[in-house]
Amino acid sequence: MLKVGLTGGIGSGKSTIAKVIEAMGYPVFYSDTEAKKIIETNHNVKIKLVQHFGAGICTENSIDRKKLAEIVFNHAENLETINNIIHPEVRNHFNKWAEKQQVKVVFNEAAILFETGAYRKLDKNIVVIAPEVIRLDRVMKRDNLSKEEVLKRIHNQWSDDLKTPLADYIVTNDNQQPILIQLEKIIQDLTLVEKQVS
Repeated sequence: MLKVGLTGGIGSGKSTIAKVIEAMGYPVFYSDTEAKKIIETNHNVKIKLVQHFGAGICTENSIDRKKLAEIVFNHAENLETINNIIHPEVRNHFNKWAEKQQVKVVFNEAAILFETGAYRKLDKNIVVIAPEVIRLDRVMKRDNLSKEEVLKRIHNQWSDDLKTPLADYIVTNDNQQPILIQLEKIIQDLTLVEKQVS
């Protein structure tokens, strides 16, 4: 089985690409969704987060993800601390999930695959890129944020220039180049690679 990473900066459209991959018949593990579940349900993770960031990040019964996001976006150095607490758990959940799949290729969608170093534990990696102006427009409309707020989030992540040299495949999601054609070529190649290693 090949384990393939799928990543891209905020507004690149990686979640849309993931849905297309699912529609093509391949299972996708959504790391960000899983991380949210872990924050809400994993007692040890909750304790570690409170130890680092104080009880102010809590509501009555759970971690306030909005407050946690503010901590990250206002103080980028906190991102590494949060990643070190949550992402080993996410990685563990992904590996257990992958073992249950009955296919030759599985995908792991994650926003910060390169930033955390998790890409090294995958067989291949895809990065989704898009021009900044398109990313800005998408996120402003989707999240009802100002241009300044979106730019802050974009600049808190690695740039495409840092990600693309580490990727095995690049999907350009610029509303012009057909997504399906790009993905069909990538999956065709991944299928050949899987046959060679199996």
